[in-house]
Amino acid sequence: MTSERDGRAPGRGWSWRRGRVVALLCLLVAVLLVFPGLVPNTPGRAGSLLETFLPWLGLCVPVLLVLAVLRRSFLATAALLLPVVAWSVLFGSLLFSGGRAGDGGFTVVQHNISDENPDPGGTARALAGAGADLIAVEELTAPALPAFEAALAADYPHHATRGTVGLWSKHPLTAVRLVDIRPQDVGAGWDRGLRATARTPRGDVAVYVAHLPSIRIGPTTGLTSARRAESAALLGKELAAEPLDRVILLGDLNSTLDDRGLEPVTSLMGPPGPGFAFSWPAAFPVARIDQVLTRSATVVRVRTLPATGSDHLPVAADIRL
Repeated sequence: MTSERDGRAPGRGWSWRRGRVVALLCLLVAVLLVFPGLVPNTPGRAGSLLETFLPWLGLCVPVLLVLAVLRRSFLATAALLLPVVAWSVLFGSLLFSGGRAGDGGFTVVQHNISDENPDPGGTARALAGAGADLIAVEELTAPALPAFEAALAADYPHHATRGTVGLWSKHPLTAVRLVDIRPQDVGAGWDRGLRATARTPRGDVAVYVAHLPSIRIGPTTGLTSARRAESAALLGKELAAEPLDRVILLGDLNSTLDDRGLEPVTSLMGPPGPGFAFSWPAAFPVARIDQVLTRSATVVRVRTLPATGSDHLPVAADIRL
C-alpha cells in the first residue's frame, strides 16, 4: 500500500512532490516572457513570431492553474507565481488606459485605412471626429485621396502625401519630404514614408509617417519578415539622423513593439504608453501593429477608435510635448 507520507496516494490531499512537470512548464513560460530573445529566429523566425504575440502567452496561466489544481500540487501552484509576476511586470501597466482623452494636450490618430476601403470619405469623417491635432494614414490610394481631402479640408487645412501615406494637420507643415524605406528587391514607385515638420504652439515637431512591409505566416515557412526588417533598418537610419529633438512616429509597422525586427526603430524612441490598443484585425484584434512612438515627448494614453471600412482599427494617442 502506498504511504500517505510520500505524497503519492491519489486523492489524499495536496503534495509538494507532485506536479513537477507543471512546475517546469510554469518556469518555461516565465522564461519565455522575460527572455523571448532566447528563442532563435531561425528557422522560420520563431523568435519574432513569439514576440509578436507575447502578451497572449499569459493565457497559459489559467491552463497551468487548472493542471496544478488537478494534480493537487503545492509545488506547481507556487511555481505559477513565476509567469504571473513576469506577465504583470511586463504588461500589467498596459491594462490601465493611463488617463482621460486629451490629458497630454496633443492628440494624434494613426490608421491604415485599407486600399479596399469602400467608404474613404466616411472613414475620414470618423477620424476627424477624434479631434486630433494630426491624422496619419496608410494605404491611401489615388481614388480615395479626393474623398479625404474633401472631408478633412475644414478642420485640417494642412496636409501632405507621398505615395500611399498621408498626413493631415491642424498646424502648418513644412520641410515635407519622402522617406525612402523601400527594400532593395521592391520596384520603383513603392513609396511608403514621409517626413514633415509640424509647427505646433509648443514648438516644432518632426513627424514621420511610415508603412513597413507586411509579414507572412505559413505552416512551412513560419514567419517571413525580411523585407519588413530591411525597411525598419532604413527607417531607423532616418530617425537617427533627424536633427529635431522632438519626434513623433505614426505608422503601420506590421508588428508589435516586442518584435526584435523593429529594434532599429524602437531603440531610438520612447515607451509606447499605457493601453494595449490592439488594432488588427479589426474583426477580432489580437495585436497592435499600428504604432505611435515619440522621442523627447511622452505618450500618456493609447486607445483604439471605432471600426471603419478598414481591416485595421484606428489608434489614437495623447502626447505630452
